[in-house]
Amino acid sequence: MSCLHLTSPPTTDAGSVQRRSRPRTAVAAVVADRLDDCPVVDLAIRLAAARGAPLLLIAVLPPPQPHAAPPRPDGAAVRAVLGRVMPRVVRAGIAHRPAVFVRPAGRGGRLGAAKGLLDAAVGHGCSSLVVSRSGPAELDAGAVMEAAAIRGGPLVHAAPTARWVPLVPASIAT
Repeated sequence: MSCLHLTSPPTTDAGSVQRRSRPRTAVAAVVADRLDDCPVVDLAIRLAAARGAPLLLIAVLPPPQPHAAPPRPDGAAVRAVLGRVMPRVVRAGIAHRPAVFVRPAGRGGRLGAAKGLLDAAVGHGCSSLVVSRSGPAELDAGAVMEAAAIRGGPLVHAAPTARWVPLVPASIAT
């Protein structure tokens, strides 16, 4: 049987105690101005609250026009994309910050856009990413999960699609 011997007794003063807690990495939600953004943000808020982590809202924007200035996280285009989900984030009272992902203009293959999205999330310090199962094209949960498996991270969560509810009650439609 082996025995562990300490060479010096452990100290308990506040100056010598080192914190061994891991830094809290953000949970990212991919928002693309779609109906599915609400379930994505709801799941991301639950994950971030459970971990005590901040929320990163990644706004997916279309490819830029030639000679256009790159979008800023505090710009009007990003605020327009995030407008549908901001009431939920504010109601949750969780720390958040916006980020921008501009879809590539060229045809980078099926996984090209997903890899770019993962690079953007990791660049902002995210260890978890919440994506909609249904889309947008090339950025659905299946494509992003496959790119994350090839790349080696981050962890990707698939949010359910939003339920479709008819605008007209069934009794009036018939």
